[in-house]
Amino acid sequence: MVIRFLPLVTALAPVVGVNLAYWIGVQYGNLPSCIPYVDGCTSISSTGRYPPGDRLFRAVMLPQAVWLILTWHFSAAWLKTLGRSRGAAVTVEISGLLGAAALIMYVSYLASNDPFYEIMRRYGIYLYFIGTVVAQIAATFALRPSGLRSVMMWIIAMPFVLGIYNVIQKTYISDLNSIENRIEWIVSLLMQLWFVALYFAWRRSNFKVVPRTSQSLH
Repeated sequence: MVIRFLPLVTALAPVVGVNLAYWIGVQYGNLPSCIPYVDGCTSISSTGRYPPGDRLFRAVMLPQAVWLILTWHFSAAWLKTLGRSRGAAVTVEISGLLGAAALIMYVSYLASNDPFYEIMRRYGIYLYFIGTVVAQIAATFALRPSGLRSVMMWIIAMPFVLGIYNVIQKTYISDLNSIENRIEWIVSLLMQLWFVALYFAWRRSNFKVVPRTSQSLH
């Protein structure tokens, strides 16, 4: 029963942690006060760069990588129990693991200003998004048509829509940072909402993990 709640933990932990870290940054005068999802006054990365909010950021995001690894592993097993293609399950697990490993790299180098670490941090966040999104797409398309699957497809489609919107806006607006920051916050939230939908998909299918052994110790 505990395993079934993994997607919820994976969904909610970073949302709560990042928003609290941002609030702490505002209270200590390190970050501007706004509604970042609307105003885009700061990036998500900024919430993990200034003490004491950076401690909370790491305390949430490093374990988040573990929750992701477990969630994708059991998602692959879940797809197999549903009789889906082995290719979909393998794609989910490999892409998910890549995203989780990239998240660790990103968080580890977040506070450094060294040019080499800047490159590692930037590639880390890109690989995290790519790995996670690919795993989400593979898992979603492996499911049979349903209302819940439609919701999951809408969630994974929105980042691409926002990406096109971002490109169009760059042509007309000079303040690019606020646009990119706003889209970053919204896309990250959508990625987490997908895991909420995954929780309901697991629950609807009555997914359970049962420990078994094939031999006796006696």
